[in-house]
Amino acid sequence: MESYLNENFEVKPKNSSEEVLQRWRDLCGVVKNPKRRFRFTANLSKRFEAAAMRRTNQEKLRIAVLVSKAAFQFIQGVAPSDYTVPKEVQEAGFQICGDELGSIVEGHDLKKLKFHGGVSGVADKLATSTTNGIPTDAAALNRREEVYGINKFTESVARSFWVFVWEALQDMTLMILGVCALVSLIVGVATEGWPKGAHDGLGIVASILLVVFVTATSDYRQSLQFRDLDKEKKKISIQVTRNGYRQKMSIYDLLPGDIVHLAIGDQVPADGLFLSGFSVLIDESSLTGESEPAMVSAENPFLLSGTKVQDGSCKMLVTTVGMRTQWGKLMATLSEGGDDETPLQVKLNGVATIIGKIGLFFAVVTFAVLVQKMFGRKLQHGTHWSWSGDDALEILEYFAVAVTIVVVAVPEGLPLAVTLSLAFAMKKMMNDKALVRHLAACETMGSATTICSDKTGTLTTNHMTVVKSCICMNVREVGKPADGGSSLSSELPTSVVKVLLQSIFNNTGGEVVVNKNGKREILGTPTETAILEFGLSLGGDFQAERQASKLVKVEPFNSTKKRMGVILELPEGGGVRAHCKGASEIVLAACDKVINSDGDVVPLDEESVKHLNATIDQFASEALRTLCLAYMELENGFSADDAIPVSGYTCIGIVGIKDPVRPGVRESVALCRSAGVTVRMVTGDNINTAKAIARECGILTDDGIAIEGPVFREKTQEELLELIPKIQVMARSSPLDKHTLVKHLRTTFNEVVAVTGDGTNDAPALHEADIGLAMGIAGTEVAKESADVIILDDNFSTIVTVAKWGRSVYINIQKFVQFQLTVNVVALVVNFSSACLTGSAPLTAVQLLWVNMIMDTLGALALATEPPNDELMKRPPVGRTGNFITNVMWRNILGQSLYQFLLIWFLQAFGKTIFFIRGPDADLVLNTLIFNTFVFCQVFNEVNSREMDKIDVLEGILDNQVFVAVITATVFFQIIIIEYLGTFANTTPLSIVQWFFSILFGFLGMPIAAYLKQIPV
Repeated sequence: MESYLNENFEVKPKNSSEEVLQRWRDLCGVVKNPKRRFRFTANLSKRFEAAAMRRTNQEKLRIAVLVSKAAFQFIQGVAPSDYTVPKEVQEAGFQICGDELGSIVEGHDLKKLKFHGGVSGVADKLATSTTNGIPTDAAALNRREEVYGINKFTESVARSFWVFVWEALQDMTLMILGVCALVSLIVGVATEGWPKGAHDGLGIVASILLVVFVTATSDYRQSLQFRDLDKEKKKISIQVTRNGYRQKMSIYDLLPGDIVHLAIGDQVPADGLFLSGFSVLIDESSLTGESEPAMVSAENPFLLSGTKVQDGSCKMLVTTVGMRTQWGKLMATLSEGGDDETPLQVKLNGVATIIGKIGLFFAVVTFAVLVQKMFGRKLQHGTHWSWSGDDALEILEYFAVAVTIVVVAVPEGLPLAVTLSLAFAMKKMMNDKALVRHLAACETMGSATTICSDKTGTLTTNHMTVVKSCICMNVREVGKPADGGSSLSSELPTSVVKVLLQSIFNNTGGEVVVNKNGKREILGTPTETAILEFGLSLGGDFQAERQASKLVKVEPFNSTKKRMGVILELPEGGGVRAHCKGASEIVLAACDKVINSDGDVVPLDEESVKHLNATIDQFASEALRTLCLAYMELENGFSADDAIPVSGYTCIGIVGIKDPVRPGVRESVALCRSAGVTVRMVTGDNINTAKAIARECGILTDDGIAIEGPVFREKTQEELLELIPKIQVMARSSPLDKHTLVKHLRTTFNEVVAVTGDGTNDAPALHEADIGLAMGIAGTEVAKESADVIILDDNFSTIVTVAKWGRSVYINIQKFVQFQLTVNVVALVVNFSSACLTGSAPLTAVQLLWVNMIMDTLGALALATEPPNDELMKRPPVGRTGNFITNVMWRNILGQSLYQFLLIWFLQAFGKTIFFIRGPDADLVLNTLIFNTFVFCQVFNEVNSREMDKIDVLEGILDNQVFVAVITATVFFQIIIIEYLGTFANTTPLSIVQWFFSILFGFLGMPIAAYLKQIPV
């Protein structure tokens, strides 16, 4: 079975091709209810629609760019186009309508833009300020919203409970049973009169309705959980200036006229126009499929919603929002395409298909045998030519039994149990600060064998402060900002403080702003924040420093160059100066001069280099992040088109930044190790800093290797094969090194790899990994988009929680499969063998429907929602090659099935004798006893299924309230069915002794299960 499943029902956890997804759908035979079975699978037709839309966008954009280029050449001689402002727009206080704005940006129409007075003209017509943004009084915002719309795209309407009821009714077998019930009702009433003749028919109808409502309730609750998770996934915020204050806002609250601040890794939240910025490269592939990034500047100012900032930073004026943008229309289609199905869902669809075919075969044979036996009896009595209504009812009952065998034998609930378990786990993980973006990641994480983690912010707290500095060749401790900085600035020559502050405040991706409460606030990454705080503690004034000189060019920091630079035009003809900041050894290598202890610039001799390198190593060995600041006078001037120089700098100094290790990380790493999961640290930091922190976290052991990215890159294929298993720390790594490491681990070593990432450049590694984990706080939108799970608190301990939940999902589904297959096998064999041997089926249609509900919907609820325990992290991971239905499961399934089958066979053969069952109702009493025993076997088997290997199955049972509720409800309704619903369910009340033995026979399954678990497999 496993090899058949691997061959035909195998999909990747992510990025499976459309052909593979289509293939397994085509192989699914014997599907009772396609609407329900395939509800949580991708809608391939909608995906094709979205792909076609992308191609159209690409063509549109290409033509728009060509037209705008052509128009640009003739723009001077063109007469202004006619445009009349619609009356309602004018009345609202604006001078341009949404459609006109849309056509300017989407059509890249420079001619129209020029006609409206360029970007500043459009801003005026939108009644906004390019520096202060839009005013925030509620009436004005409402008017703006009415005229231009909101930044949301149309979503499919939430489905009501009755839609789920209707879908549950689409089950083919239930429909056939419904028809049987109707015929039974008509024939029964005709032959036996009302109400006696209606009991059988009404019993089946009541059972069908019960099954439908329980199924619909479970499905509806599940859909609500997914809806909540979808809302969480869409929470994206962006920096916006409104009413003169910079603030974080949800992208869904944006309106035309808003001023948005975009940085590397951000997603453009709406269509808009470029206001100011440097080196902006935009990746438009998500919208147009075009892989070549587009350069955005004052000459080409168009920014499209849904595209990503690949490099640079800028301010943008929002012009078009929501469904007026191409992205809005594309997202509306894409959202209907759904998530890819998970490997377990597909595999269990395969299991359901195989067992369904076997069940169908047995059902047909059972029906044939029952009819043949009946015909044989009539032949014996010579009544084969006379057929009565009772005979018709008997054949109908046989047909109903055959159909119900299909109901019980086709484990339709298997693939849905995966979704139920995943929905439950995802909801719980959300409370544990992990947001799952792709369903499959949940189960894949349980198989993870390796975690490649970032250092900064994941293993450390990301609360950074400058604690040491080496300026003017002297190492000093930096105290608290209140005192430490001012004492340091008094020790340094004035000229040095001046150039240091100029470097800190101009060469930064951060900002110091005054918030609504009038308090000073530092914006930017934790590293930038730490350095800006250091600058402020030296007595610096951010705004004054920024206004004193003019920025000519900015090269933002990226993880490949590991440095950033700016060019400044100094005031009063002071010339042009370049500032550079970045990884200490890289910036220091670009310096040939240094500021000495007297504040003079002197050549950088060997001794000074040794001193500075020793300082870097000393800082790093104390687990400090080190940054080097440098500057350079550009005597020959500078043009904005030139590249920023890469050498010839003067070293100002080195700062050491403390970023403490998160509490609980060491324990989490130890837990991973005991669970057979290797943790590797991959960081862009200095190797000594990385080693110090890796030792503190317990990642770097005595037999492990720490390596630098540039060294790793140079290794041959053979050397890598030997090296990679031992690597525990990779420092100074580039995104490409991370990608290479992940690829080798996955392909060469067949590991299941989880990778953390926060930057834009981590996207390829996140995409390549089996599970991409993006950081919720420090992560860029691009990283989150490529990830499968978002770690909302950026904490390594949360990653371990995700792994624990992943294992829990996998094992819970295994437990449910073991339980359900046992019921399948027994119900099939009992009804089939009984039909063949006695000519009647001991379990009627109504009873089988009740059993089906116990094992399907209720069983899934009880077993698939078991919370994780610490034991899960003491066993090795499943990895990539483990079988889903293991030998342990087969042992338990076959052992329990054999016991239950022998027990029921024994009761059928000797039940009347043992329990002294006499009289006209003897068969009914015996069949009720068999039915009751069978149900209690399932109740105790459900308890057994809580553990597949452990003998103590009761440990922690009361912690799972869902499980207790399901078992209690099952027992309660079983008593009601036996004692009070006999006319509908073909049962009769049992004596105390019979009840005692029914429960005892069921309970005996537990010691038998304990004995089975001692048999080695």
